[in-house]
Amino acid sequence: MQILINGKPRSFEVTQFSVATLVETLDLVGKRLAIECNGEIVPRSQFESTLLIDGDKLEIVGAVGGG
Repeated sequence: MQILINGKPRSFEVTQFSVATLVETLDLVGKRLAIECNGEIVPRSQFESTLLIDGDKLEIVGAVGGG
């Protein structure tokens, strides 16, 4: 499966998986994230139930703190 993440193609050896699995795979668990899939924001409460398929386009943005 190939998906586009922040404009860069990424390949995975599966046919589909959830946004939650992607977050784990990318080692982003516990980080404050906003994820958009094909132009739609995916609420954190739906990470587990939102399935990704070949060709999906994602934007992942992390919150940055500072002061």
